[in-house]
Order: sequence, then C-alpha cells, then structure tokens
Amino acid sequence: MSAPARPAGAAPGGEERGTGAPTAGNADDRRLPLAYVLPLRWTDDAGLAELTGYLRRLSARVDVTVVDGSPPALFARHARAWRGLVRHLRPDPALRGVNGKVTGVLTGVGAARHEHVVIADDDVRYDGAGLLAVHRLLDRVDLVRPQNYFDPLPWHAWWDTGRTLLNRALGADYPGTLAVRRSTFLAMGGYDPDVLFENLELIRTVRAYGGTEAAPPWLHVRRLPPDTAHFLGQRVRQAYDDLAQPARLVASLAVLPALAAAVATRRPGLLLGAAATTVALAEAGRRRGGGAAVFPPATALAAPFWVLERGVCGWLAVGRRLLFGGVRYAGGRVRRAAHFERTLRRHLR
Repeated sequence: MSAPARPAGAAPGGEERGTGAPTAGNADDRRLPLAYVLPLRWTDDAGLAELTGYLRRLSARVDVTVVDGSPPALFARHARAWRGLVRHLRPDPALRGVNGKVTGVLTGVGAARHEHVVIADDDVRYDGAGLLAVHRLLDRVDLVRPQNYFDPLPWHAWWDTGRTLLNRALGADYPGTLAVRRSTFLAMGGYDPDVLFENLELIRTVRAYGGTEAAPPWLHVRRLPPDTAHFLGQRVRQAYDDLAQPARLVASLAVLPALAAAVATRRPGLLLGAAATTVALAEAGRRRGGGAAVFPPATALAAPFWVLERGVCGWLAVGRRLLFGGVRYAGGRVRRAAHFERTLRRHLR
C-alpha cells in the first residue's frame, strides 16, 4: 500500500479539493455521529502500518468498526495494533455467503452505533470534509455513492481511471465505498451475500426497497491503487460484473467484432474516430463535478485502452459463465454478478 493520504489543497470558492464540500473553520475535523464500517480479510500485513495510521486519524472523527475475517494469527496482530482505536470484530458466524465482504458489512452495520453508516474497502481514504459531506447527505437520502479517484497514479491506476471517467460521463462510477442509513439497511434485510458485484447489489436493493440515492459527482474520495499483480488478477472478474448490466455487456462484446470489421475493410479512420470519441467522453467525465481537481488531464487518454481491455475480458467472462458456471472468487466460484432490480422488488414485496 501507499503512503498516508496527503492533505487536500483548497480550491477556489471555499471548497476543499477532492470533496467539493464547503469548509467552515475546523468543521471537517469535528467528531461526527457517524459509524464507519471496514470489512477486511487479509492474507498478509504489508499495509498494516499505513492502515493503522489512517484508522488513528479516522477514529478521532467517527466511530470505527473493523470486521476482520483474516486468519487467526493476522487477526491477533490486528487486535494488538488497533486496541483502543476501533472496535475489532469477527464476522458473525451465523451469516453465510460466498462474498465475505458482504458478511462483513452485514456484521458491521448490525453492530453500528449510529444511524448514518459509511461502508468502505480497506484502500479507501476519507478526509474530514468527505465524511462531513456524506453525513449531511444522509440526512436527505438513504444511500450515498461517492466517487473514487486513485492517488498515487501508477500505470495500472491510470488505465483503470479510464473506466471511472466513462462511468462518470454516463452517470456515476461504482466506488469502493457507499454510505447508508442503518434503519433502511436493517428494514430491507441487508443484501444478498451470494453475488459478486456487491456494491451494485446494495444500490439496487435500496432502490427496490423504495429508498433514495445520491451520487454527487463532486464528492471525490481518495483510493489507494492495488499492486500490479492484484490489478491484473481482477480483469476478468470485473468484466464479469457486466453480466448484471446487459446493455454494458452487449457494448463490451461488440468491441472486438467492430474492431475486426474496421481492420477487414481497411478503414482506420473508423478506429481513430471511435478512439477520439471515447477520449472526448472520458474528458467530459473528468471535468464533471470539479473532477479536474483530482483526475489529471492524461487520464482521459486511458479510456480507449480500457474499452479494448473490456472488449476482450467481456468474452472471457461470458466463457467463464458458460463453461464453468461462474467466476472464481476468494477460493470459491460465484455464478451471479448481481440481481436485477425487478427481481429484488418482487422479493422484497
């Protein structure tokens, strides 16, 4: 993992860089009635010192619960490192599901002491202004969907930022963090732990229940990039998520046939035009909601590369579904990416 988050610089108009939330003296540093749930399952402790520093800063602002599914030796080491900083829990043994992150979230939200709850992966790094903005938004909606950006930005994080910018241009990205009202979460019975794309499942479950959602494009929350090996290992698994989004899946599956047709007919202008259009769309996503403050200009150039990657991995994901019944995840195999909202609505009724 990378070094601890650096302070965000002030932007014009009294807004803090990264969040777009108004600053008011030390308002972003005060302790908030907000619960922070971090589901965790590590196989090594390479990032322990950095994460501990983040938890120390975080625990001065909010109530932090780490739900730790790590092996016993690592769990014990974490307990020693975090004593007095956070509540450190095992996942509820009564919960079953192939997605350990979801069982960790179900445990943590159930144990939360506040109505407003932030759920975040172990690589997400909130600042005080971001926490305050989420807390205020949860006064009005049931779910908040921030927008992540990578810092630092190695080549593979630059590459994956192409996806983020396209998603922002077309609506909103799927971040490594969401925030919910605890009462809504418990009333709808949580969400299914047997799906791969757990964030989409939670978003759709809240909508199916009749809850409201906010995805402000200005609410930028820093995320640490994975190492290169982890990034490469995620390519097909992330493409498998598109099985829950048919329009995206069709678009990704069309990339290679379109590329082959352009090459066969010797029309390189079509390829250049498609690449230019993709970059322009990504640039619109980069500038949306003050995103230029956290997404460097060159990140828009990554979009065509990411589209080509998804075109290849989309076919591999479909092959995993047809040939093997699902994609491997955490030592098991997951068949369903996420439920459709209409299915969840019927179930909740």
